[in-house]
Amino acid sequence: MELSNRMKQLPTQFFASLVQSVNAAIEEGRDVINLGQGNPDQPTPTHIVKALQKAAEDPKNHKYSPFSGTYEFKQAAADFYKREYNVDIDPNTEVAILFGAKVGLVELPLTLMNEGDLMLLPDPGYPDYLSGVSLANVRYDTMPLLSRNNFLPDYHALTPEQKDEAKLLYLNYPNNPTGATATVDFFQETVQLASQHEIGIVHDFAYGAIGFDGQKPVSFLQAEGAKEVGVELYTLSKTYNMAGWRVGFAVGNSTMIEAINLLQDHLFVSLFPAVQEAAVTALTSEQSCVENLIRLYENRRKTLISECQRIGWDVEAPKGSFFAWLPVPDNYTSESFAELLLDKANVAVAAGNGFGKYGEGYVRVGLLVEEDRLKEAIERVEKLGIF
Repeated sequence: MELSNRMKQLPTQFFASLVQSVNAAIEEGRDVINLGQGNPDQPTPTHIVKALQKAAEDPKNHKYSPFSGTYEFKQAAADFYKREYNVDIDPNTEVAILFGAKVGLVELPLTLMNEGDLMLLPDPGYPDYLSGVSLANVRYDTMPLLSRNNFLPDYHALTPEQKDEAKLLYLNYPNNPTGATATVDFFQETVQLASQHEIGIVHDFAYGAIGFDGQKPVSFLQAEGAKEVGVELYTLSKTYNMAGWRVGFAVGNSTMIEAINLLQDHLFVSLFPAVQEAAVTALTSEQSCVENLIRLYENRRKTLISECQRIGWDVEAPKGSFFAWLPVPDNYTSESFAELLLDKANVAVAAGNGFGKYGEGYVRVGLLVEEDRLKEAIERVEKLGIF
């Protein structure tokens, strides 16, 4: 049986091909230090696991969840946003429960755009944004994220046609892959753009908990008027090391939230209720596990950056996320440098061009292995004699 045209036009899964290359090297018996992945390496905190175990034993959780998720989880999301960002959220109309943030990112073009409509995406950016483009059969233009602009899009560079035609605009801070962060002033500028041109804003806040040097990443919804123009997607994957649990939520504009819930009514019957109970525990319990995790990543960041600078690799420390965005040396492309590191040093990194045209010239490195392995990885690079 032949696949549909919609399936045929889906983009190649960038991370799947990266995993294949790494796995092939490992199967050859090589000791690969994998810095290319984005999978948290720490376990889910014990109190969250125990909450799931207890909830899974309760027969009431063996039944279908309410279609749009439990009220308790939505209230917990609202309480979380009030505590962390002083943002008021109505749990009844401004929260949508998601099977991880990725689902919402792919669903939103399907719910709010017609075929041929235009959306604006960051470049470099999370490759799976393009999955929503393809499934909804919409057009997209990219907004370059450049070092000289602190990896923020320059809205003045958008053409009048782009501003008038765009229906959705995606942002992601702390940013994957650059590690950049945004300010409330930038988000205020975003709200102004959206209001003037009737553009829906989607802020991917997957790394919202992870900021360095004592700087807490800001939420898009902290900008005045943000809920009138957009939504923010939050996942428990990174904050609580719950990547495999597939649990997150969208908060913000009630019309956009209603659209997500309507589509999901036709696709799902929400998450396993026991997972939702565990998510409530994660969001509402004391947050020392998150504070410890940030310290862990900050220590790894310090090790990586100091080791890079020691060998003469001129790099900048990320301001947030658990990624570092490292420039490739002269006479290499992103892809050729990544291939060299894997082939000659058994170090896996993600080539920057996999995140878009403006990712060329960089590789993405994850802070997702122990400090001694980070140090060893840079020592292996040093032996190549490039720097």
